[in-house]
Amino acid sequence: MTKFKPSPILCTMIFLIMANIANTQIFTQFSPDDFVQIEEGSGGFFADIDNGDRFSRDHDVVGDINGDGIKDLVVGARSDDDGETDAGAVYILFMNNDGTVLSNQKISMLEGGFTEILNEGSFFGYGVAGIGDYDGDNIPDIAVSALSPGNNSLFIIHLNSNGTVKSYVKNLNIVAQGLSAIGDLNNDGKIDLVACDPSSNQGGTQRGAIRILFFDNNSQIITNNTVTISSTQGGFGMGLLDNDRFGGREVAMLGDLDNDGTKELAVGAFMSDDGKGAIWILSLDAITYNVVSKIKITEGLNGFSDILTTSSNPNGTSGASFGHSMCAPGDLNGDGIPDLITGANQQNEGWAYILYLNSDKTVKTYTRINNTDGGFDLNLDPEERFSRSISFIGDLRGDGTIAVNIGGGAGSTGILYLLFFKPCNLTQQSGFNHWSDGNTLFTNWNHSMQMLTSDSLTLEQCVIKAFETDAAYMTYNFNDGRCICKDSTAILAASTELSTAFSNDCYSGLVSTNNYELNDEYSIDIYPNPTVSDIILSTTEISFSEKDKILLYNVLGELLHTSNITNQQTILSLSFYPSGIYLLRTNINGVYKTFKIIKQ
Repeated sequence: MTKFKPSPILCTMIFLIMANIANTQIFTQFSPDDFVQIEEGSGGFFADIDNGDRFSRDHDVVGDINGDGIKDLVVGARSDDDGETDAGAVYILFMNNDGTVLSNQKISMLEGGFTEILNEGSFFGYGVAGIGDYDGDNIPDIAVSALSPGNNSLFIIHLNSNGTVKSYVKNLNIVAQGLSAIGDLNNDGKIDLVACDPSSNQGGTQRGAIRILFFDNNSQIITNNTVTISSTQGGFGMGLLDNDRFGGREVAMLGDLDNDGTKELAVGAFMSDDGKGAIWILSLDAITYNVVSKIKITEGLNGFSDILTTSSNPNGTSGASFGHSMCAPGDLNGDGIPDLITGANQQNEGWAYILYLNSDKTVKTYTRINNTDGGFDLNLDPEERFSRSISFIGDLRGDGTIAVNIGGGAGSTGILYLLFFKPCNLTQQSGFNHWSDGNTLFTNWNHSMQMLTSDSLTLEQCVIKAFETDAAYMTYNFNDGRCICKDSTAILAASTELSTAFSNDCYSGLVSTNNYELNDEYSIDIYPNPTVSDIILSTTEISFSEKDKILLYNVLGELLHTSNITNQQTILSLSFYPSGIYLLRTNINGVYKTFKIIKQ
C-alpha cells in the first residue's frame, strides 16, 4: 500500500493556514541598526595609515586582549612599508562597545615587538585570524600570514595584554591569501585554521585550494594532519575549472546544517562562471575532514537568483567576484538554520549579501546590503569594492545586537565598516488580515489591477523593506509574494486574499514628514509636505561640500534623482512624477536622514 506523502508546497500551505488560525505568532529577524566607519582619522582610529597600505583587506575578532570586557580586533595592512616596501603590518584595535576604536597597537617589522626580518613584498598581514589563547596565559593570540617567494609563512603570535608581541612561532611554506578560524574541529582544545590559496595550480591553472591546519602545543602546524581540499585532493572531485580561484579570502564554518553528523564549510570560488563567482558548501567527514558531498551556489543555481555582472573592472578583472569573502553570523531569520554573509565586491559599488539557508544547504532567500538596499544608509563610492573582506564579531555592545565587519575603501587607505544588526520581533496577527488606509511606504502590488508591479518578494525580503522604510506595519501574502509596508496610521482589516498582517516591533518613527534635528547646530526642514509640485529643503547649515547630496527614491527603492546641496535652500520639482509616496534622503556633513514625501 502506497503511503501518501504531502508535497513541500502543500506542507507549507497547511502550516500557513494553521498558523493563521492559531493565536498571534512572533518571530525574530535581525535588522539593520547603525554602522561605524573605521579608517584613518575616523571612528577613533589614528595610525598614520598611507594610501596603498590596504588596511582592512583582512580582519577578525580576537577576543578581550586588554581585559576591559570588550572584544578587540586584528586588522591587516598587507602593503604597509615599515622596513621594506610592502613588508606589511597588522593592527590590534582595542574597541569601545559602541564600535569605535579606543586605541590601537601596530605590529610590523619596526613596531610592536615583532623581530622578524621581512622582505620587500612579504605582505605580512595578507591573512589574519583570532585563534584564542594558544600559550595558556589567558590572553588571546592571533595568526598572521605573509606572502613572498621564499617567505610564505604563517606566524602564530602570542600577545601581551597591550597588544604587543610576547613571542611568535613561524611556520614555513604556508600560502595563505586569507585565514579563517573555524573553531575546534578536532576537539583538541585549540582553534583550527583554514589557509586560503586561490592561486593554487593543483589540478589546473589557478583552480585554487584550501588547507585545514591543526596545531600542537608549541604552536607548530602538525603537518601530517593537514587536510588539503582542491580539485585533486580531499575528496572534492569534479566541479572546479581553471581560474575559478577556489578558496577566496575567507571561508565560513556553518556547523551541521542538516543534522547528519557532518559539518558544513562554505568556500568561495570568486572567479568562476566568467568572473561572476560562486560559493561551494562542503560537507566534511567527521573524522577525515574530506568532502563527502557538496553543492554550488551561484546565479541561477540552488536558490540564488540575483543577477551577477560579468563586465570589466578597473583592476583588469571581470565579473562580480561573488564569494570572495564571507562569515557565518548564525541564524538571522529565526528559522533555526545558520545563515551566511558573503559579498560580490565588484558588483557596482560592492554588494554584500545575506544568504538565508535551508537545511539542505541551498539558499532559501537573500537580501542585499549596498547604497540603496539593507537599511544602513551607506554612501559608498562607485568603485568602493565594499564586501572585499568580511568577519563576524558577535555581540560587541553586550545588548543582544551583533556586529559584522565589512571591508572596503578601494583607492584609499582602506575602510572597515562595522555594521550592527539588532533582533526585531515581527508580530503576526491571527487570521488573514491586511493593513488598510494609512500611508504606503513600500509596495510591489497594484491592488486595483490585482498584480505585482515588480518581482515577488520572500518574507525575509519584505521584512527588510519594512526595516528600510521604518514601517510600523507590513502586509505579506505567502501565495504571490506581495509586500506592502505602511506607516503607523494604518488600520487592521480582514483580508479576502489570504494575506497576513505583521506589526514591526522595531518601528521607531524616525522617518519624518517635515523637520529633523541633525545635531545641536543644524536642522533640516522639508516643505510643503504633502506637495502638488515642488519640495523645498531648507537647512541651517552654512558650509557645503561636493559630498552633500539630495536623493529621491520611489517606494520600490529605485533612485529617481540625485543632485548636490550647495546652499541653505534647495528646490526639487516633483511635477513630472505621479502621485504617491517617495523617500527623500539627504547627506549633509556625513549625516544621512530619510524623509517620507507625499506627492498629491
